[in-house]
This record gives sequence, C-alpha cells and structure tokens, in this order.
Amino acid sequence: MATTNTARQFQELIADAPALTGTVTAHNADGSSTLTMTGGGTLIALGQGVAVNGIAYVKNQVIIGESQALTVFNLEV
Repeated sequence: MATTNTARQFQELIADAPALTGTVTAHNADGSSTLTMTGGGTLIALGQGVAVNGIAYVKNQVIIGESQALTVFNLEV
C-alpha cells in the first residue's frame, strides 16, 4: 500500500516564490544584506554575493545571484 505525504502534495499545489530584484545598499555583520527593492521597500536577505550598489536577484529572502543593469527605453510601433 502506498503512503501519501499530504504536506508534499500541498507544496506542489502552491506556486513557487517569485524571483525579485533589488539594489544592495549594505552588507550586514550577520552575513545578510539590506536591499532596496525595485518596486519600493526594503528587504534583508541572506547572502553577500553581490557588491554594494549592485543589483541582486532574491528568492525566498536569499540572494540567488547578480542581475545585469539594463537600460529602460520606450519604443513606439
């Protein structure tokens, strides 16, 4: 007889956390970083892999990598 893990089934139903972007404003003594998020607000995330003033990808309050600084422009068609 197979057993089912209801917690695992529930985790499969809910969506993954989105990857957000923010600018690193400080590295903290506990190994975390303070970020100003692109949409506004402040977040403290685990990790210091992105330099201060760099743009970081954050998922589940963990820095997962560095983002490229892209230029925003409007194009009329």
